[in-house]
Amino acid sequence: MVQAYRADTDDVGTGPRPGSRFRALRHRLASDRGIWRRGILLALCSVLLTVVLVLHSDIPNAIGNLGSLIETFLPWFGLLVPVLLVLGLVRRSATALIALVLPVAVWLNLFGGLLFADKSGTGGDLTVATHNVNAGNPDPAGTAQQVAGSNADVVALQELPSGKVAAYEDALADRYPHHSVQGTVGLWSKYPVTDSSPVDIKLGWTRAMRATVTTPEGPVKVYVAHLPSVRVKLNAGFTANQRDDSADALGEAISDEPLERVVLLGDLNGTMNDRSLNAVTAQMRSTQGAAGDGFGFSWPAGFPMARIDQIMVRGVEPLASWTLPATDSDHLPIAARVEL
Repeated sequence: MVQAYRADTDDVGTGPRPGSRFRALRHRLASDRGIWRRGILLALCSVLLTVVLVLHSDIPNAIGNLGSLIETFLPWFGLLVPVLLVLGLVRRSATALIALVLPVAVWLNLFGGLLFADKSGTGGDLTVATHNVNAGNPDPAGTAQQVAGSNADVVALQELPSGKVAAYEDALADRYPHHSVQGTVGLWSKYPVTDSSPVDIKLGWTRAMRATVTTPEGPVKVYVAHLPSVRVKLNAGFTANQRDDSADALGEAISDEPLERVVLLGDLNGTMNDRSLNAVTAQMRSTQGAAGDGFGFSWPAGFPMARIDQIMVRGVEPLASWTLPATDSDHLPIAARVEL
């Protein structure tokens, strides 16, 4: 006896299909009239964040140097975006989520090139490095050797206490036969160093210098500077007035420099975004901004949050810029390669 078998297909396709799920979700959202009314406050927060990012240079410094404080940590304002995103999703607010497009677009315009693009190139005539070694550094020789391990042709050090200068000189003598120390800053070089002198940055003691380094490609004027520290105080805000005055003096000295090729190495206690350093930043290029990979944050060494150590150039082409491994200082050393 022949028995026919057939598949039982009565229940096939009775479960929810992906398309039907999507239509159901779309219908649910469309019928939720509160989706546009909810989250207005979150949307306003996104607009406010956008205004801060766009108009940061217009935020006044009259009260506690608020503008400079915001500009110092401006890249970190991007962390507010995921916070607003999560809150918008929790509130199921289309208004809040759409408003997020504004700060995302502005932040990417300001910092996307630093975060997602490696602009470093090959070649170069001169490698330079700079490091605030910290006056209380327990291992001057080890720190000096670490920085020298970058194979830089020129090394600048800041915050050199008089009692430890000899330790740095001894540690660097083999690699760098030419050097000059002025006050608490110093310059070491594989090439001859001449015309070394202090630079007056209105402090009453020497924390800046300049010297001519004669490279195989010709002379380069190298400035080393350590601008005054800044503090954030509840009763006074961002106390940066002394630093700002020193930056103006340093900018004037560089502006008066007759030599075309200039390199500035040092701890400026400020970022390239800080308008109070315009006297310097307006006439020089940041090697990190022009040829670096990422933000290049250098301070504090344990969890870098800002690039307050700078390598800047005039009449010189930056090819690469990077941070070096941590030493016993509270700053990271940084280095750059340039074409003369």
